[in-house]
Amino acid sequence: NTNWVVGTDHAGIATQIVVERQLEAEGKTRHDLGREQFRQRVWDWKHESGSTITRQMRRLGDSANWTYADSEGHQAGYFTMDENMSNAVIEAFVRLHEQGLIYRGKRLVSWDPQLGTAVSDLEVENEEEDGKIWEIRYPFVDGSVVVATTRPETMLGDVAVAVNPKDERYTALVGKHVQLPLTGRTIPIIADEYVDREFGTGCVKITPGHDFNDYAVGQRHGLPMLSVLTLEARINANDPGIPKKYWGLERFAARKQILIDLQEQGLLVSEKPYKLRVPRSGRTGVIVEPMLTDQWFVKMDGLAQQGLDVVAKGEVKFYPGHWSATYNHWLENIQDWCISRQLWWGHQIPAWYDDTGQIYVARNEKDAISQAAAKGYGGALKRDEDVLDTWFSSSLVPFSSLGWPKDTADLKTFLPSSVLVTGNDIIFFWVARMIMMTMHFTGKVPFRDVYINAMVRDAEGQKMSKSKGNTLDPLDLIDGIGLEDLVDKSIRGLMLASHKEKAQKYVRKNFPKGIQAYGTDALRFTFTSLATLSITLNFDLNRCEGYRNFCNKLWNATRFVLMNCEGKDAGLAMSDADYLAHQSPADKWIVSLLQRTEAEVHKGFSEYRFDNTATALYKFVWDEYCDWYVELAKVQLQIGSEAQQRATRRTLLRVLETTLRLAHPIIPFITEELWQKVAPLAGRAKGDGSESIMLARYPQPDLSKIDETAENFVATLKELTDATRNLRSQMNLNPGEKVPGFVAGDESYAAYLPYVQALARLSEVALVTELPAGNAPVAMAGAARVMLQVTVDVAAEIKRLEAELVKLSVEVERSQSKLKNESFIQRAPAAVVLQEENRRDDFLAKMEAVREQVAKLR
Repeated sequence: NTNWVVGTDHAGIATQIVVERQLEAEGKTRHDLGREQFRQRVWDWKHESGSTITRQMRRLGDSANWTYADSEGHQAGYFTMDENMSNAVIEAFVRLHEQGLIYRGKRLVSWDPQLGTAVSDLEVENEEEDGKIWEIRYPFVDGSVVVATTRPETMLGDVAVAVNPKDERYTALVGKHVQLPLTGRTIPIIADEYVDREFGTGCVKITPGHDFNDYAVGQRHGLPMLSVLTLEARINANDPGIPKKYWGLERFAARKQILIDLQEQGLLVSEKPYKLRVPRSGRTGVIVEPMLTDQWFVKMDGLAQQGLDVVAKGEVKFYPGHWSATYNHWLENIQDWCISRQLWWGHQIPAWYDDTGQIYVARNEKDAISQAAAKGYGGALKRDEDVLDTWFSSSLVPFSSLGWPKDTADLKTFLPSSVLVTGNDIIFFWVARMIMMTMHFTGKVPFRDVYINAMVRDAEGQKMSKSKGNTLDPLDLIDGIGLEDLVDKSIRGLMLASHKEKAQKYVRKNFPKGIQAYGTDALRFTFTSLATLSITLNFDLNRCEGYRNFCNKLWNATRFVLMNCEGKDAGLAMSDADYLAHQSPADKWIVSLLQRTEAEVHKGFSEYRFDNTATALYKFVWDEYCDWYVELAKVQLQIGSEAQQRATRRTLLRVLETTLRLAHPIIPFITEELWQKVAPLAGRAKGDGSESIMLARYPQPDLSKIDETAENFVATLKELTDATRNLRSQMNLNPGEKVPGFVAGDESYAAYLPYVQALARLSEVALVTELPAGNAPVAMAGAARVMLQVTVDVAAEIKRLEAELVKLSVEVERSQSKLKNESFIQRAPAAVVLQEENRRDDFLAKMEAVREQVAKLR
């Protein structure tokens, strides 16, 4: 009884950016439309493009529960802005507020001045960039201190200078006051462990209103919090403590002017290059500003402890296990969660204000009015304009998608679920918050296992990003796409229009011929094979080609089985005893190997080692069933008795049918197509619940069928066959040329001869106690020795080999000439020189081998 709950979130920030870009192309802004019309515009875009993800999922063959319908009746799973989900969001917000876990307050948050909203710290990308560090002199009555900073524009909001209490250079200065340059204000010198004595001069400016670390210092020392930047990242024009010449300046223009003024006043001590970790918005790419603003927060202490407890008790397990340490570290150091966003697209916060600023949190406006009336207020109320962080509604998904707050049958049956599959980049965004919220509202964990898959990067190892234009649509890998269409699609999908040229260059470089069609099954098998426990993986299209070849191999093997079994007695009427009695060693071997493969596949699934599952299937189908068993079956169908042939046909069919079921979760489409043809011949009747391979019983290993004797038999047969084939290659025999052969060994080798004769393309093969005397090459195969009897035109062969010697000597001379060239040795990379030396040595070794052959022939 499995329920893959499928759905999508409304992606508040990303979606608003896309629609605002559309308006920008029309010469409009969202303010031209107004809030309601803008929201309707977003809904229109959602109806047009919102099914992209679910369409991809369907094409990929995801066996999700598509019966969950959205509010408009579309069977596409939940959408977090649907009516039912929205009601759950409001209910959760109100309950948390009533419990004192949600509050509104002024705190420092990361602010995107382009979007005009707070953003999660987790959405801020800190990248190392080339910057500068400035040293500025802060004077006092009888001296000065030199302060180091990378952001001189925020000095207008300084409230202190800090030194490390253990720094003896400044111990005597703690408690004194310095003059803040350009402002006329005085600020204290304080001591705090936060200060790194090795950074700059060991003195740092403290600006609690625009730096998270400074904010913590300010709280510890009871310092004032000054905001000198507006929400548009301009110098505040309403602060009388800031010189008017800076009012309204954009932050970096203000930096430039401040540095000029400091220079003129002799207060700028130095300017040096410095590597900075610059916080940029993951959505817009602009530098975010720590900003003091009024926001809504969720208290995290108690919720976080619950989240820590369930992982500590093993009620929720991470795969790979090391991710639990990452999860724990974040929860142990968690801050209250800022859940408000200054956007128009999203769940509007269910809070209303009266004229006095009193807040009424309610499930609807009618309830808010009743609350206000109860307090004696009868005027109009104004709704809070902020919306909730997308991750707030997403954190409720494990239970809200099952019908909460109603007590539904699905909620009782499917909570907790078995497993969540996700990426490590949203362990904090989503996984931790789902665990905390589900525990709080239902008393249950949301899921038992959390499988963290590797983050897929492009072939160059770069993170896939819509801002870079290096993302790949799985449908393009399935159906194929031409270069120009791919370029156009990449540009249209950009989050940042400014990256158009970069995206074009990337696509043309990496996909000069576009992308060929690989099909769904090959794509699924590729990603299954790549699903190791690594943190990242670089996606290479060549892997898709290899697994497309695998699908072709399976198709061709099935055609062979159908050609040899349709309309013929496939031994289905044989009793099990009769079947076992007439199985060849090869039949028993492949059945035995199938049990081991089934066990490996089960182990891979249970341990979330999908790469091991893929490898086990690949090796069994390609290396064993197709390359060996099918060929052995051909021999058996020629030399075996009628009963033995029936047993082989039965084995061919039953093993193939089981293999198709075993591979179905990975390659669903080809296995369904082939199974519909194979299953009836293998004895699966219609009407037994197996109208589709999806409904058929998944194979279970039967260890009693493991036959080590048969496995040893085929292992020896492989050795003999490979040894004989190597001899053919060594003697340069034409693939179609059949020659006699000898196997020297005891009587037990007689059973192998018919197979070796067919597989190694011999005209006949004799079992002898001693090989014939002569100079013919001999190959070892375990305890046996193999020789081929080849009639050679000695003169012609010597002539051919001597011609080959001439060609090889030319190549040796060419390499030697390069290696004697001093210019080549000096300019070429060491690896290239080494490659040329290896090439020369390889030709020399081949010449020696040819000379030996000539000597033997003479």
